[in-house]
Amino acid sequence: MAATTSLRTLLAEKTIAAHPDLVREEASGVRCLACGHRCLVKPGRDGVCRVRFNREGELRVPSGYAAGVQVDPIEKKPFYHAFPGRDALSFGMLGCDFHCSYCQNWVTSQALRDDQAVSMPRFCSAAQLVDVALDRGAPVVVSTYNEPLITSEWAVEVFKSAKARGLTCGYVSNGNGTPEVLQFLRPYVDLYKVDLKGFDDKHYRELGGVLSNVLATIEQLVNLAFWVEVVTLVIPGFNDSDEELSNIAEFLAGLSRDIPWHVTAFHPDYKMQDPARTPVATLIRAYDIGKAAGLRYVYPGNVHGGVGDRENTRCPSCQSLVIKRYGFFVEENRMKARGRCPECDGPIAGVWEAQAPVRSQGTGIPMPVLFS
Repeated sequence: MAATTSLRTLLAEKTIAAHPDLVREEASGVRCLACGHRCLVKPGRDGVCRVRFNREGELRVPSGYAAGVQVDPIEKKPFYHAFPGRDALSFGMLGCDFHCSYCQNWVTSQALRDDQAVSMPRFCSAAQLVDVALDRGAPVVVSTYNEPLITSEWAVEVFKSAKARGLTCGYVSNGNGTPEVLQFLRPYVDLYKVDLKGFDDKHYRELGGVLSNVLATIEQLVNLAFWVEVVTLVIPGFNDSDEELSNIAEFLAGLSRDIPWHVTAFHPDYKMQDPARTPVATLIRAYDIGKAAGLRYVYPGNVHGGVGDRENTRCPSCQSLVIKRYGFFVEENRMKARGRCPECDGPIAGVWEAQAPVRSQGTGIPMPVLFS
């Protein structure tokens, strides 16, 4: 507890007032509108996320630091239908409004709940983060690692700088949003990836969320014309039944058949050391379920090269190969200008560059030590 207390004290000074669109004053405190919990935060108390707190009647929120910065393939986010073969500058802060026992970013997301989660902040300006993206030739800046909804004011500050310099911006989120926060983000966020963790409300509540909030957020994102991709980490015995996978696929297809659905393999992490890794056969079953539901783009993930050609993007009209992938790397991009099929000229849904270069295989570039 001492470590998290010390970190909380440090971060309490790196805050600003919440944006007026994300807070509402009430008789006994302030209502935070940044995530689906809609916490009523009383003076001297925190919200569920532990990073938004009431100081003498004012909701204070994180600003001016990053706990993780990395330049790596945009396919790793994963975004498969945006800037294929290019890099993204990923940054994150600390904290989350969920407490998933299998979190793969737990050193940042759970840093204020768990003394074993050690990820110290690096103080920086929004312009410094954008400079890294430009220096590394990354056309996209993404808020990730922690839950970005709870640090939306800082993300928007970074994105304003990024947009002014011609970059595209994205969120990698659990999707526990509100209409207010999505309207706040819409002018600055182009790409939005949601982790849809299942279709069982009981399991969602075990993780700290409510299924209906996430489903409503995905629907609102589509209606607001964000580019949306959805990931389901398929966990044996938790969310891998035919019924649950079918429910997810049918929900997504009912919103838009063009939503890419990534069905990715679980590996033991954090507090969930059982079950074992997701079998490839389960991912292929999920792929088949998604296709049967009418989704045009379904991608098994986390088993590079192990699912045949299912990592590739094919034209939904003529089935010609458009983008060939191996894991996070684009081996061939045959896309025509304006996102058209190279064979039949049919449209391929996504956010495309006129001419996207293909990255040679390698690893992501480690974070440069730029910030004090």
